[in-house]
Amino acid sequence: MTADIAKESARPRDFAQGVRDSVPVVVAALPFGFLFGALAVENGLTVFEAVLMSATVFAGASQMVGIDLFGQKVAPWLIVLSILAVNFRHVLYSATTGRRIAHWGPVQRLLGFFLLADPVFAEAERRSETHGRITFGWYMGAALPLYLCWVVEGWLGALFGNLLPDAHALGIDFLLPIYFLGLVMSFRRRSFWLPVVLMSAAVSMLAYSTVGSPWHVSIGAIAGVALAAVMAPNARGREEGS
Repeated sequence: MTADIAKESARPRDFAQGVRDSVPVVVAALPFGFLFGALAVENGLTVFEAVLMSATVFAGASQMVGIDLFGQKVAPWLIVLSILAVNFRHVLYSATTGRRIAHWGPVQRLLGFFLLADPVFAEAERRSETHGRITFGWYMGAALPLYLCWVVEGWLGALFGNLLPDAHALGIDFLLPIYFLGLVMSFRRRSFWLPVVLMSAAVSMLAYSTVGSPWHVSIGAIAGVALAAVMAPNARGREEGS
């Protein structure tokens, strides 16, 4: 069984399929990477620092929060804590994806979790629904192009972002919430999707007005997960009873 999994993971066509699946994601993420690099330099980071942040953090929303706080003379520990609050959703991603990649080796899983960005998670979930198991070759084909392009886009944005007019005036920064909305809508056929989304949205908005940003992101996510955890056993009980 182990030999079969290793052979399946090493098939070049798995990697090639992953690359093909990554193309729409790479294209969609292009303006975000460029925008981050431009805003990072605008907020006082050097080109090297902007590229280093893209290469080590690899999380667009968290990077945006970080550079916004850098320019406000906020205590370093608060910046780190804020980024962790926004990135908390990746803990939930890892818990879900970990079941799909349990057959990988330890180093493979470590690399896979590092590359587990929002679109990679969405693609991995779709892949598991259609193929049952995620091979390491496919995952690398889907995740590596996004990672490499993200770093390059941040570098280009940092170098040439000053040639772009006011990004906020153009509304380019609004592309990020639109992109996340598209990811959420891609799961609309799943059970409990609507109540979970409504719960997360309501609690997130309430937290935004009471606790503030960026904590509303994690609070809303936890509320949605809690509701799903409560609803799932009840749904199974009704199915077994029928």
